[in-house]
Amino acid sequence: MDRIDAMQAFVAVADLRGFAPAARKLGLSPSGLTRLIAALEDRLGARLLQRTTRSVTLTDVGARYLERIRTILADVEEAEGSVEGERTRPSGRLTVSAPVGFGRLHVSPVMSAYLMRYSDVAGELRLSDRMINLVEDGVDLAIRIGHLADSSLVARQVGEMRRIVVASVGYLKAHGEPKTPNAVASHATIQFGAMTAPPGWRFVEAGRDVRVPCTPRLLTNSADAAIQHAEQGGGLTQVLAYQAAAAIKAGRLQIVLARFEAPPLPIHIVFPTSRLLSAKVRSFIDLVIEQSNWHFGA
Repeated sequence: MDRIDAMQAFVAVADLRGFAPAARKLGLSPSGLTRLIAALEDRLGARLLQRTTRSVTLTDVGARYLERIRTILADVEEAEGSVEGERTRPSGRLTVSAPVGFGRLHVSPVMSAYLMRYSDVAGELRLSDRMINLVEDGVDLAIRIGHLADSSLVARQVGEMRRIVVASVGYLKAHGEPKTPNAVASHATIQFGAMTAPPGWRFVEAGRDVRVPCTPRLLTNSADAAIQHAEQGGGLTQVLAYQAAAAIKAGRLQIVLARFEAPPLPIHIVFPTSRLLSAKVRSFIDLVIEQSNWHFGA
């Protein structure tokens, strides 16, 4: 027996003063309704209704029980309405995680626009290049660049990202532009990425993956530092397209070896589950798609 269903059945019988009209209201058969009430009375160990051939009346116990369960059912309805509201109207706290550089340049503006649009939401934007556990860290969704490892997360691709090699115009005039991946070995290089990763860059040549080893003159885990040194003529560096976009647009850096680039990396929004997705998460994803151009693959 579902206790809430039985309570609602009892209230309907009490309000309509009969099993037949209550059964019609609830869409039950009279016998099914009778069994629900009987099971409820058995559970409580008390008779709630006094039945005669002509009428149904409350016992004293039934009258007191009716008063109490009206409050309980109202609380249940309010709680369910609150949850339904959260699913249909963005509200509460939305916690978003993103890589530091990409988050500062591209996710932060989306968060600002989102909070301006949805006044019932409080936002938290966590910028970190560390791979976090969304559930353990209490994060609603994360933006990730690159191929995803197998996990229980749901992923929605919202863009793609080139990995490009750039150098300053001055450096290329002085040292020449590399025409093939193997030519990188004769150039000064700036390695950006994990400090523990072996130096070397990935290219695609004649349909095959090629990894070119290099001996960097500067090794850094900061894209800003790598790009700044490249702008000053320090050599070639391989970075994500968005990281060098401003310098390329301003003419401080130039892309080389474009036709040997590996396929673009996907940009995903990941979140723990797609079942009963909350309105705040769904509306953030919709806003990214609506307002942001995260297609850095061209």
